[in-house]
Amino acid sequence: MKRIVTIQDVSCFGKCSLTVALPIISAMGVEAAVMPTAVLSTHTGGFTGYTFRDLTDDIPDIAAHWKKIDLKFDCIYTGYLGSKRQVKIVSDFFDEFKTSSNKIVVDPVMGDAGKYYPGFDDSFASEMRKLCSKADIIVPNMTEVSFLLGIPYTEKYDEQFIKDTLKKLTGLGCKTAVITGVRYDTTHQGAVAYDSISDTYYSSFSKHINQSVHGTGDIFSSVLSGAVALDFDFQKVLDTAVSFTVDCIEATLPIYETHKYGAAFELCIGKLNSYVNEK
Repeated sequence: MKRIVTIQDVSCFGKCSLTVALPIISAMGVEAAVMPTAVLSTHTGGFTGYTFRDLTDDIPDIAAHWKKIDLKFDCIYTGYLGSKRQVKIVSDFFDEFKTSSNKIVVDPVMGDAGKYYPGFDDSFASEMRKLCSKADIIVPNMTEVSFLLGIPYTEKYDEQFIKDTLKKLTGLGCKTAVITGVRYDTTHQGAVAYDSISDTYYSSFSKHINQSVHGTGDIFSSVLSGAVALDFDFQKVLDTAVSFTVDCIEATLPIYETHKYGAAFELCIGKLNSYVNEK
């Protein structure tokens, strides 16, 4: 059985980070080890008064124990990291657990709609840039692209701009860059990738759904990481991640008024078996 370790926070309610990654990766038939970076009562999007417990100091001790018992991973997948110190500790984790055969996937969670999430700034982006240099695959949205490359955020672009930007992202040091939430027109949305080793572009698009649903980035990155661990060819990796993310958005729309806090991925999770078996 393939094994992933995913490093991000636990939001006990709200459908993001580890509470999304763990069930999705498991449903793909991949063993999921978790490295929790913090525990929150809810996620921070739309909730107030949430509790927060920082687990940064626990990460090195967990990693040391794993090293002692010789744990190995087919994929290392990072999501939301809450501080520059956490980024540095995770960078050290990469050094300890990277092998010649496994893959590192970094979702450089920093912001959306052209703005940083609370607590992040340019100095955090600088540290995240260093972490991305150690990744095999990075998965930013357009806002995070602007922070990583130090370029203005834009929602107006064409295919050539995306291709040029992907090459710049691999210039940070990662082998493959994926940009999520790409739209060339008003009816389609998806993801575009560039593999700098083979000099190959990939893309996958589905219909654009004009409704923002919390947690879809975590769903996409979790499915992508699972597909990478299963050694899918990269076109299949993108197609699976895009298709399942759209499934989850569509399933949420009829119940959106009571589930504004997150995508109803539970209603779709059975479809992951068919996606995996189509390999």
